[in-house]
Formats: sequence, structure tokens, C-alpha cells
Amino acid sequence: MKSQSYRLSHFVALVLMTASSTKAFSAIPLSTPRIYQAALSGPTKQAVPTALFSTPDPSKSEETDDEIERLKSMAAKLRAEAAALESDQQKAVALAAEKAFSKFDTNKDGEISLKELKDGLEKEFKMELSEKRVQQLMDDFDKSGDGALQLDEFVGTDVMRNILDALAREEKALANEKAKAAKMEAEAVQLLEAKLAMINDKAPTNSDKLLSCLPYLFPLLDGLQFGRFLVMENLENPVAVVVAIIYALYRAIPFGGMIAFFSLSFLSNNTSINRLIRYNMQQAIYLDIALFFPGLIAALISVISPASIPKALSELGSDLLFFSMLAAVGYSCVSSLLGQEPNKLPVISQAVESRMPTVEMFNSEGPFIPRDDREKDDKKNGE
Repeated sequence: MKSQSYRLSHFVALVLMTASSTKAFSAIPLSTPRIYQAALSGPTKQAVPTALFSTPDPSKSEETDDEIERLKSMAAKLRAEAAALESDQQKAVALAAEKAFSKFDTNKDGEISLKELKDGLEKEFKMELSEKRVQQLMDDFDKSGDGALQLDEFVGTDVMRNILDALAREEKALANEKAKAAKMEAEAVQLLEAKLAMINDKAPTNSDKLLSCLPYLFPLLDGLQFGRFLVMENLENPVAVVVAIIYALYRAIPFGGMIAFFSLSFLSNNTSINRLIRYNMQQAIYLDIALFFPGLIAALISVISPASIPKALSELGSDLLFFSMLAAVGYSCVSSLLGQEPNKLPVISQAVESRMPTVEMFNSEGPFIPRDDREKDDKKNGE
């Protein structure tokens, strides 16, 4: 037991000597490893362990113990002084808080109301504070929830200043975000107005309503071929004669149908023209295309089947197509004159709607994007 105490004392002494001076390390010769090698290989093999673990002098061990005790005493004294200093600081802070509390508590009722807190902070910071900010401070520190601050809830003006600064920074950040959002919204409105200016989707005027009926002359003239039986049977009727003359003049124009088709197709893409006119141009084109298929089917049947189609059946089919075309054109013209889009024709109106340019078909930079391309872009973005 005594030997272990000596060894511990010797170890502590070595640590203290090492910490106080580095000269001991400089005194060690650079050839120390060779000495150890010689000691391990020669007859002096036990010299090093004997020098390291030899029994220390008892008088030196007692001096080391005294030094340790002195250091412990100094450490205890420093801790006591630090505790005393901390206590003094706490007392000073408490005294300052009590003094500040007394300044804020103008009616000396032992608590600070919302008004007293607002007046005191404005006087202390020499600035006007909103009641909302003061209420936030009250809510943060009013632990009792009685709507007033007691002395134990009062944290001092410095803490409140820091919190007010934090609130001010937060409000400034929120204000910047709102300003940014308002700017983005204003830009979106301007972009929308620019897009609307590109597309004439305004309510049609009386002249627009009249002009919107003219495109239906194209399918009407092409559909007169299906009313030839009615015209031939009523040649004594002046109306039938006028219709026959108009149809003959239309057919006399070289590539008249093709010119009408491409003209309507080109003009219907001009977004500066009123929407009702553009809509009727597109619908007139689809009606004319619809009239093409019955003639094509009849021609294919005559080629495939050796037997010709009965005349009565052919006349009946032609008359039905002619009256159907007249009904579609009549409905479209009446709706257009009333200022309404004739969008109730089965299949045809749906096809027209899919081709009509809308505001959503213009990208953020303004250029027009067709509906099919826009749907492809949406799919790519979704993936």
C-alpha cells in the first residue's frame, strides 16, 4: 500500500515537473534509442527498469503532497470568489430590474399594465411602438395570464429591446415577402392583360354578329349540290332559280372551294378578329368537311357494288343531307345574331372548341403555343 502511494506521488511529481518546464525533454540526448538498444542487448539489461521504478525519496513525496493540497486550496478559493461574483451580478441585475419595474409601474400598484408597458418602452427607447408589438411582449412574459406583468415576470429593458428588434426584423421580412408577392401578382396581371390584348375575346358588336354569319356561305354553296333534286323539281320558283344561278357562278370560279377553304383557315387564326367570327369560320370549315364524306361514300359504293343506288334512295339521302346542312347553318346564324356561340352542333362544335386559341395557350413570354404542343409540354413537366 505504501509502495503504491510512493509510485502515485512520484507520478504526480513527474507531471508537475513536466508542465512547469520543458527543459527536461531538451536534456534527453538524441541517442536515447541506441542506449535502450545497448541495454537490451548487453549485460546492463536491467539498468533502465531499475532507474525508472526505483523507490522515491520520502521527503520529496511529502513536498509533492503539500503542493497538491495548496493547488486544491487555491482552486476552492477561486470557485468561492466566482460564486460570490455571480451572486453579486445577480443582485445587481435584480436591483436594475426592480428599478426599471418601478419606472414602468407609474401608478405603483405592483404590476405593469399594457398601457404602462407601452408608455415605458416608448420613453425608454425614444420610439413609437405599435400596440400589436407591445401586446406580443405582454403575451410572451405574462406567465400568469392576468394581462399585466409582475416583478417576477419583468425581464428588463435589454431583453425587451432584443425581442422588439427580433419582431421588427420579422415584420420587415414579412413586409418584403408581401411586397415581393404583390409585385409578382402585378406582373401576372400585366401578363394576363397583354395576353388578353393578343386575343380578341370581347363581346361581339352588331357588326361582328353580322360578319360572323358570312363564313357559312362556304358550306351552304358546297351543300347546294345535295339540293339539286329540289331545285330541278321547282324551276318555276324564283328562289330556286336564284339559288341555281348562285351555285353556277360559284362553280365557275377556278378552285373556288379551295380558295374559300384556305382563306377561312388563315383568317380564323388571326386572334385580333373577334372570337365569334373566328369560331364561325372554323365551324364553317368543319361543316364543309362533313359534307365531303357522304359524296365520297356514295362514290365508293358505286365503284364497289355493280348495282347502282336506287334513284329514290339517292334523292332521299341528298334531301336529308341538304336539310341537315340548312338546319346547322340556320342554327349557327341565329345564335350568332343573338351574340352567342353556336357550340351545340354534335362532334363539330367540340372539334372547333379544341382549335380555338385561349389565354392559357400563350406562355409566360407571350408566344402562342398550340394546344397539342402545350399538352405535350405538360406531360413532360409531369414526368
